[in-house]
Amino acid sequence: MARKETITKQDIMNAAFEILQEEGIEQVTARKLAAKASCSTQPIFRVYKNMDELIGELFGEACDFFNNYYAGIPRQTVTPFVNLGCAYIKFAGEHKKLFQFIFLSPNRFGRSLYDLVNGSNGNVSREIQAASGQGCRNAGELFMKMWIFIHGAACMSLTGDYDLSEKETVELLKDSYHSLK
Repeated sequence: MARKETITKQDIMNAAFEILQEEGIEQVTARKLAAKASCSTQPIFRVYKNMDELIGELFGEACDFFNNYYAGIPRQTVTPFVNLGCAYIKFAGEHKKLFQFIFLSPNRFGRSLYDLVNGSNGNVSREIQAASGQGCRNAGELFMKMWIFIHGAACMSLTGDYDLSEKETVELLKDSYHSLK
């Protein structure tokens, strides 16, 4: 009689995601993952051919987590790029290890930073359309200028050097948008 599988692919992914959130991608190893999932390494390599395959899938899970995070943030203004910027900056401060893995990793599994932020929901595309709808002649260029500012603020949030309140961040992003427009 074959042994019943007790560790599922989802169990392994959940354990990997926990390690990623708590300790960072460098700590997602087969041994640590097996210990976290309360199994040997055998079930991991029954499901995944190697750790690279698992890390690739984990990257997708982390990107989905960011997109769900952004979707769950209430919109505070109609000024383009402000809500996205606030969410990105806040995410960097609250989910440091995930932010590093998704947005600061040299290996983004063939995706650009734009692709990652735009996500499957077209986050950036909607903001660019909103800016165009509000009379901005070159909304794509404006996005690039805003994004340099937003990404810098998020990196400051990641390192603990960003101490503006959410209200101050909204005002700063609005001012930046209007001055660059």
